[in-house]
Amino acid sequence: MQQVRKLVSKKELKTVHGIPYSFAHIARLEKAGEFPKRIQLGACRVAWWEDEVEDWKTSRPRAA
Repeated sequence: MQQVRKLVSKKELKTVHGIPYSFAHIARLEKAGEFPKRIQLGACRVAWWEDEVEDWKTSRPRAA
């Protein structure tokens, strides 16, 4: 059985996944290779693969 990958919108990055960064900061992280690459869905619409966002979150260092 094939697993279905879910897309995450800009809004869902904050509301569902709790990523507190501004969209400009996320773009800077992407450019530096420190955040998953976005997928261009249309002229003004982007998304990220949810599994890649989750992997990124778990790779972040925790406060001591």
